[in-house]
Amino acid sequence: MWQENWQSGQREEQLSRLENESEGWDVIIAGGGITGAGIAREAARQGLKTLLLERQDFAWGTSSRSSKMVHGGLRYIAAGDIKTTLHSVHERERLMREAPGLVEKMSFMMSHYKKSFPSPFIFNSLLTIYDFFAGRRYRKYHSLKETRLVCPYINEENLLGGTQFADAVTDDSRLVMRVLREAQKDGAAIFNYVGVKQLLKKDGNVSGVVIEDRITGKCCELKAAVVINATGVWADELRSEMVDEKKIRPARGSHIIVPFWRLPVSQSLTTHHPEDGRPIFIYPWEGRIVIGTTDLDEKSIENVEASMTRAEMEYLINVVQYQFPSAKLKERDILSSWAGVRPLIASGALNPSKEKRNHSVWDDKGLVSVSGGKLTTFRLIALDVLSVASKYLPSYETKPHAKTIFSQYLPKASLFSELPSYLKNRLCGFYGKDAESLVSNAESSELELIPGTRSTWAEFRWAAANEAIIHLDDLLLRRTRLGLLLAKGGMIYEDKIHKICRETLGWTEQKWAEEKARYQQIWERHYSVPA
Repeated sequence: MWQENWQSGQREEQLSRLENESEGWDVIIAGGGITGAGIAREAARQGLKTLLLERQDFAWGTSSRSSKMVHGGLRYIAAGDIKTTLHSVHERERLMREAPGLVEKMSFMMSHYKKSFPSPFIFNSLLTIYDFFAGRRYRKYHSLKETRLVCPYINEENLLGGTQFADAVTDDSRLVMRVLREAQKDGAAIFNYVGVKQLLKKDGNVSGVVIEDRITGKCCELKAAVVINATGVWADELRSEMVDEKKIRPARGSHIIVPFWRLPVSQSLTTHHPEDGRPIFIYPWEGRIVIGTTDLDEKSIENVEASMTRAEMEYLINVVQYQFPSAKLKERDILSSWAGVRPLIASGALNPSKEKRNHSVWDDKGLVSVSGGKLTTFRLIALDVLSVASKYLPSYETKPHAKTIFSQYLPKASLFSELPSYLKNRLCGFYGKDAESLVSNAESSELELIPGTRSTWAEFRWAAANEAIIHLDDLLLRRTRLGLLLAKGGMIYEDKIHKICRETLGWTEQKWAEEKARYQQIWERHYSVPA
């Protein structure tokens, strides 16, 4: 049995064991985003000897920088892609059932204006199909008067009313961690900051990998029956060792976050940008308001952080000023930003928004690569990938199954039972079976919400001690979202952050100073207001 958790201080021991592993693996997965996590979950539960490697931090790429929405794919109906919508809606409903607190229903509102597309009739016709797939009715048309009440500050010029419907919202990085923990409990070995440096080949077929510990630079060779390339936007990089073919069209999507009090929107509002008609979402998330997303070709996909440009920031502010003119939102109201790069499958469309969001799988003599797809359908993507990989895995059961993604567990600790219901729901959804230990190891004062967020210091302490933290940005930008939700990247609480890191990670003052400087440089360059 490999590591059952990622407790601080165990990394070197586990990596030494990995280096001495001589029997080989059934499956080695490159990529620790939601796609890689889903594949590890399905492979490990089948009893396959599974290893997942992420060369940066878990969810470091696209899977911590999405719009946080678990979509059913409403726009695919209009494009005639009924199958994708059907699968997406079913998976959305599954995730809401299995992981309440982590994947939650969110109301959406589409405002309707005179002579604007889509009209209330057309939009409600699409929603009839959408709700039919879900097996329940979410849609409701609001009159002009009702829309004013539901959406204060909204631009009322030529406003007819609005249509309310439903999708879901999540913390994408926490979703990855929850799925990885499920894989880990079923026996998968999972490491961050360990990358696949090179493929090993025998008689022209992939037989394993050379891996590199990104912290020490140490390398070793590992054997595998099949190697799965789930590196998303970087999939062409590993595939290039087997084929001279490029399939990925990287597209950057950027968002900004503002305080809730500056734009009190209680549900997601879908609006069309006045400059180009692109749909933009303005929605509540983790106690703040998010505005996004842009959709631009990303020319450079080196192994570095993506960043929003100033033009994108102004583009997003403009849509708010158009849709909510009386709110008078300004640049100074922005708390933080983020940019992510989506791995679209290139088809020759004129712009990224026109590319389909379907995933593709390629088998190159034992290197099975996957890219594209949606956050919502990660389970289906994983099953497709393992079906293709099954030719190298005689013991894998290729028949579809209805097993749950998440194991269900109700904490019994007396301290947990005393928590308010919203916090119980959140902790069970975010942490599953670990929720009880999280509460038991917290100081009583740390179970109160951090002002301006829905997070607690208990979650921060747990993540620092148990979730493979190597750098401060792992903790502030992905395990928790304090770096996005709080002023100055969360460093307004520097004393508290410093204290917990010293206690749980054993960082010296010199180590803390190095990590603080590293984090502040990353935040200023990639998550602040663009200069």
